Amino acid sequence: MKKVILDVDTGIDDALAISYAVHSPHLEVCGINTTFGNITVEEATRNTLQMLELLGATHIPVYQGSSRPIVRELTGKARLFHGENGLGNVVLPEPTATAQPESATQFLISTIKANPHQVTLITVGSMTNLARAIMAAPEIVTLIEQVVVMGGAVSVPGNRTPVAEANICADPEAAAFVFQSGIPLTMVGLDVTMQTLLTRDHLREWRALDTPLAHVFADMCQVYMDAYATVGNLRGCGLHDPLAVGVVIDPTFVKKVPMHVEVDTSGGASDARTIGDRRANPAKPANVQVCLEVDHERFVEHFLQHVLGH
Repeated sequence: MKKVILDVDTGIDDALAISYAVHSPHLEVCGINTTFGNITVEEATRNTLQMLELLGATHIPVYQGSSRPIVRELTGKARLFHGENGLGNVVLPEPTATAQPESATQFLISTIKANPHQVTLITVGSMTNLARAIMAAPEIVTLIEQVVVMGGAVSVPGNRTPVAEANICADPEAAAFVFQSGIPLTMVGLDVTMQTLLTRDHLREWRALDTPLAHVFADMCQVYMDAYATVGNLRGCGLHDPLAVGVVIDPTFVKKVPMHVEVDTSGGASDARTIGDRRANPAKPANVQVCLEVDHERFVEHFLQHVLGH
């Protein structure tokens, strides 16, 4: 089993990713770090604890992380896509468990050091916790197995701005720092995640199962799909965060290309853009494995087989 740490800003697709990871026989979820992004870090922590209780996985510890970007002011929540509470306004019981006293950054550093070359970090929110961990303990760059990032867009438009993806937009300076740190990175961006659609037919199948988890996910994803239909005229919703988990479970879901990628922090029209050098003779060596193709049908089928735990 692969040891993984999830770093989440628990909105709807984060919740799906958590369930997918928890139910995978190939992953050992060592802990879950929270950050801001879709919602505040406090809300992300609450939502994560609620999801773990719903999944019967309260043995997995939760560590609250960064509440704001490294440099910038905190931006607004993604209410249109994730609702006021981050979970499509689905109301879950208040969690009985609480976050651990250790911070997300401390947990990340200590776990990587205790398990050299064995820990994979999956970040599906802002990259602030990871950036702070590298600043505090630069040696983890060579001790972690890999970092799989749901973020960015090299060959397709952005979803927060015309050129930038939401998780990178949450803290561009943190992302830029991580990308140039030398840590082994795999980028699961909009290039591939927008091809992995959950559809309304899938939601009908979930409701027919008539389990508490299936109903919660169907209700949440209904809100998510309605937002996608309003903004992008899509026939479903992208499985952004779950694909990052899927790439760790089975790397053959995607095809990766080594590429030099930089994050724009100019504050201008291309702010937070992930700029990949796709030329035949790039000026700088590759620093990221960029996912550019995905076997979307096989991935979606695998996700559906495992996300509800049956």
